[in-house]
Amino acid sequence: MTLLLCAFAAIVSTVLWYVIPKRNEYKLGILPLMFWGASLMWLIDAVVEYLEVGVEYFTPAFSDMVNDAYLGASVIALGLVIWLVVLLVKDPKGVVKTAITHKN
Repeated sequence: MTLLLCAFAAIVSTVLWYVIPKRNEYKLGILPLMFWGASLMWLIDAVVEYLEVGVEYFTPAFSDMVNDAYLGASVIALGLVIWLVVLLVKDPKGVVKTAITHKN
């Protein structure tokens, strides 16, 4: 489930990176790299686990699927938080700088 969720996030972020013309301004190149890296990590994890347990890998318990889904959602949320922090630190439009230096 983690592989599926991360692969879906990687595909969506890659499409967004390709479609949005201001991708450099919004630092969208970071998202696909993080999600494709996570997908590759989970793919290797799945292959290793399949080699260890065999065919039983394809019949997980419901609780294992829920835990994997929660982990996948957490990875996606963490990737989005990292992207948001990078976007705020780089501040391409100067919004954060203006908000900090603006005095009432």
